[in-house]
Amino acid sequence: MTTPAGIDPRGPRFAAAITSAQLLLALLLSLVGLSTAQASFGWFAYQPLADATFVPGAVLTLPAASLVQRALDPGFLALLVVALLFLWGVLSPRTAPWGAIFRRFIRPRLAAPTELEDPRPPRFAQGVGLIVVSIGLVLHLAGVPWALPIAAAAAFIAAFLNAAFAFCLGCQIYLLLQRAGILGRTAPAA
Repeated sequence: MTTPAGIDPRGPRFAAAITSAQLLLALLLSLVGLSTAQASFGWFAYQPLADATFVPGAVLTLPAASLVQRALDPGFLALLVVALLFLWGVLSPRTAPWGAIFRRFIRPRLAAPTELEDPRPPRFAQGVGLIVVSIGLVLHLAGVPWALPIAAAAAFIAAFLNAAFAFCLGCQIYLLLQRAGILGRTAPAA
């Protein structure tokens, strides 16, 4: 098995910067959406709800919302877009939008990179992001409160670390699994 050609390490950092902005938006939307909604706020706690029986201190639980209401939550939709972009990055990294924008518009204006990076760890990191975000999406649809903002926050932290400090958590997991012999094994010589 041959080692794949290297990639410019600034490309995944560029993508992580855009992804972290998207994840921050998804996080903010999920914090004001159904995942964290409560039946009462301040003096409104003593006003009867039009379609429900008022219970002081009661929390409008996410399971009380229908599946369609949960799927149409703005935080859910924003995180779904991020999940689809992660999926695109895993299945076809050459055509993923942030990489294509970097190669077409940003890379020609920069000096040549001093070293190239193996493309497998960043692709694995995209897969880790996809798994984290997908778990949050599925749990949100299942009615688990706070699943959406927690998943968005976890993915945001990882993307921000990569964008701001060039520390790719998914890449580090890949390298750890590679050292353990689980991933990235080379075929034995015949």
